[in-house]
Amino acid sequence: MKKILFIALLGLLSISKGKAQGHGPLFGLQTPTLAKGGVDFNAAVMSLATEDNQSFMLRYIWSYGVTEDLQLNITTPTMINRLSDPPRTRGNSNMPANGDIEASVWYRFFSSAFSVGKRFESTAVLSFSTPTEKTRGQTNVSNSIHGAISTGYASRTWYAWVGGGYQYYFEEAGDQLGDLPYASLVVGYRPNIFMGDYPKPDWRIFVESLAEFPGSNTFEGQLSPTDQRGKKVMLGPSFLGLYGAWGISFGALFPAYQNVNEGPKEKYRLSMNISYWL
Repeated sequence: MKKILFIALLGLLSISKGKAQGHGPLFGLQTPTLAKGGVDFNAAVMSLATEDNQSFMLRYIWSYGVTEDLQLNITTPTMINRLSDPPRTRGNSNMPANGDIEASVWYRFFSSAFSVGKRFESTAVLSFSTPTEKTRGQTNVSNSIHGAISTGYASRTWYAWVGGGYQYYFEEAGDQLGDLPYASLVVGYRPNIFMGDYPKPDWRIFVESLAEFPGSNTFEGQLSPTDQRGKKVMLGPSFLGLYGAWGISFGALFPAYQNVNEGPKEKYRLSMNISYWL
C-alpha cells in the first residue's frame, strides 16, 4: 500500500509541456507529433502484475519537435520494484515497459485534413534502447532496436489508431532475448456532452488492445525450445480528461488470451498520467 501511495503521489507531480501529445491512448501506438519547436516533459506511472509479483515503475519522457512532423524523444525509468522474470512487452509507442533507457525518432509521413475537425495521419517510429539491468530472468540482456508504424483517424467525436511494431534484441555473452513482434488497435469516443468550450471538462473514452508474439530466448548459444514467453492479447479501457491546461489519463489492460508455456501468467497492466500544457 505504501508503494502504491508513493507512486500515485509522484504521478500527480508529473508535468507536461506541449500541445500535441497527451490526447491519445495510453497503451497502443498513436500518431500525433509536437509542433515545431515544441518541448514536452511527461511522467507516467506504470505497473504490471503476474501471478507471482507486481512491478512498479515511473517513466520520464523528454520530447522536442524539430518540425511539426519530426519529433525526438528520450525516456528514462525509475524502477521501484522489478519482476524477477518479466514478460517481454512495451508500454506504448514511446514507453518501454521495463527498465530500458530509450531514444526515439517519430516521423509523421502522412497527414490529411479532409473536413473540419477530421484527419487521417500516419507516423513511423524508430528507437534504440539500452537496459539498466544485466539479466532479465536468467538471460543476459543487451541493447535493442525497435521500429513501428501507426495510422490514425481523428474527429471531434471518434478516434481510431491501428499499428504494428517489431523489437530486436542484440546478443550478449552468448544469450539473446527473443524478438517482439506486436500490433495494437485503439478505438476512442468523445461524448457530445463533453464538446463544450472551457471551463467545461472534456473526457474521451478508449478501448485499447495489444497482440504480442515474442520469440524464444537463446541461452548460451542454444535456442530454448519451450520458452515462448507468453503470446497474448491484452484488452482494456482507458480514459482521458482535459480541463483547461490540465489533463489526466489512466487505464488498464487485462489478458483476453495468453499462451504461456513457461513462467507466470500475466494478470493486468496499469498506467496513469497527469499532464499540464503551457
